[in-house]
Amino acid sequence: MAERKSRLWVTVFVAVGIIMLLQYQPIHEYISFVKKEQTVTAEKILNEKERLRAQVEKWKAERDEAPIDAINDPTWKAIPGYNGRIVDVDASVEKMLATGVAGSEMLVYREVPPAISLDQLGAQPIYRGNPKKPTISFMINVAWGNEYLDSMLDTLDKHQVKTTFFLDGSWVKRYPEEAKKIAARGHEIGNHAYSHPDMSTLGTQRIHQEISRTQEIINKTLGIKPTLFAPPSGAFNKQVVQIAHSSYQMKTIMWTADTVDWKKPSPSFVIKKISGLMSNGTLVLMHPTAASQASLDQLLTIAKKKGLQPVTVSEVLSSHRLP
Repeated sequence: MAERKSRLWVTVFVAVGIIMLLQYQPIHEYISFVKKEQTVTAEKILNEKERLRAQVEKWKAERDEAPIDAINDPTWKAIPGYNGRIVDVDASVEKMLATGVAGSEMLVYREVPPAISLDQLGAQPIYRGNPKKPTISFMINVAWGNEYLDSMLDTLDKHQVKTTFFLDGSWVKRYPEEAKKIAARGHEIGNHAYSHPDMSTLGTQRIHQEISRTQEIINKTLGIKPTLFAPPSGAFNKQVVQIAHSSYQMKTIMWTADTVDWKKPSPSFVIKKISGLMSNGTLVLMHPTAASQASLDQLLTIAKKKGLQPVTVSEVLSSHRLP
């Protein structure tokens, strides 16, 4: 009983002490000060947020870009669209507040796709990418020239570039290990028909045969189903493009600039000619030849100096913006 009373008195004593402590003026002043500081801090954050939002809105007005629709051009035929971009104001402000950095380099963008895409244009040959996208592709058609392949692959690796190789079906059948080597380096694989014919002179059945046999041998050898078709020698007609599109879901790819390397020009000739034709969206036609092998390194260097990023054909044709 005595122990219980003792505990009760201790509890009462503690409670009275707490009440007296809370009534002591300096404690009330401290609590008031803390609340005031919290209010001031909240107001500062709100004001800073509004200031940043106003600045971001100004940047947004200057930097938003509308998307560009894909079009059928009288000269270049199907030209891909190009995504626009808009500044995400809320995300940008939050990023700046979180990092404590309030510069334009912290802006967060969102891409806006065009209303009309390349796929909506239907069966059309493609000669180039969108002139607003700073990319270029040094595409390589392969039906011969094995002796130059390793050197060209090494040059591409040196520049950390992936490009598109259009493979002749009969070549893949004869040289499966060479084809595997190209794919293993991470390059895109396209269809270059089976026996390098003039596709514009072929009937429907033979057109199907040339494309389908190449698709089959590439798929069997590499486990890849190409989505791009490059007619040998650039020879095609409307039927060829339509069959590639409707029966095989493939885009027919031509070129913007031709090295004409099969004529055995000097490397200096190739470099001078192609460097003068480089621009946004350029597709450069090459083969594994002595001239292209000797000029590729310098052409890649020149392209980069011009602000062009060497990429695959599919990347050139994509409407997505570069990172």
